[in-house]
Amino acid sequence: MKLSVAMITYNQECFIGQAIESVLAQKVNFDFEIVIGEDCSTDGTRAVIMDFHQRYPSRIRPLLRDRNLGAMQNLKETLAACRGRYLALLEGDDYWTQENKLQTQINFLDDHPDHAICCHRAQVADETGGGQSRIHPTLPAGTYTFADLFEGNWMMTGSVMYRWGSVGSLPDWFLNLKMGDWPLHILVGRAGKIHLMDEVMSVYRIHHGGAWSSLSHLDQLRATTEMLTALDKHLGFQFTSTIRPTLVRLYFELACQARQDGNRSETGRHLISCMRYGGWRLPASRRLLAGLAAYTVIGPWYKLFSRAKTPTGASQ
Repeated sequence: MKLSVAMITYNQECFIGQAIESVLAQKVNFDFEIVIGEDCSTDGTRAVIMDFHQRYPSRIRPLLRDRNLGAMQNLKETLAACRGRYLALLEGDDYWTQENKLQTQINFLDDHPDHAICCHRAQVADETGGGQSRIHPTLPAGTYTFADLFEGNWMMTGSVMYRWGSVGSLPDWFLNLKMGDWPLHILVGRAGKIHLMDEVMSVYRIHHGGAWSSLSHLDQLRATTEMLTALDKHLGFQFTSTIRPTLVRLYFELACQARQDGNRSETGRHLISCMRYGGWRLPASRRLLAGLAAYTVIGPWYKLFSRAKTPTGASQ
């Protein structure tokens, strides 16, 4: 099998049909399979998938869960079932827009054996009313390494194609994450270079039912720090110096958010983490760091001192 298209879905009845159709519309000169991990949806998602399966039984392999596994376990088991030498990802609420997407990426990876990943730009469609459509990423097209991914996840899930087989079974810590694509990009990217194509060939939806977009900004920050910390440990701390600047920025944002929320203990905890990773090196941030430190340390002592100086019987 040349290629597997891995798709996970849960309660995406309104979107899954367009996602599958965009894969079936691909014009290719090789054989491929569509492996769909359906995580025991409570809406009509499974019925839509089975309708497509009945019409394209040799192309679509549905993996129907008898209980809800959760996104990470569903992804892990779906990836393990894929048989292709290459792997393309497409979530059930996204879709491809160019019929030659797969052939273009296969051709590139066939011609460039030193590359582990090929990706392209995507249109981000915000359907929550919170923003306008945009193109992501804005980085120049060309060659990158997996270390470039430590700064941020600039590869949209529906845009990637992997040279599959170098990762093996996903580690146990993977199941505790709230995101799967970013750490997976990094794990696969260790095996070779990453090429970003200039073409826009997919749409990434932001909607109220999205697993990631439905999280608050604070929860997204927490999830990202947890992922990078687990990944740093998994990689034997060989890339701590590369990961550190991103962790500093994330913990700094968490500390600022906790200060804004009036949570002194959380502010202190995130500030300590920020400083541990080298937060004092943040450009033009020392005054802000000093202010956060004063809030977490001086504030409680000032209150205690003020109470001690209050005369007995005076109003407090």
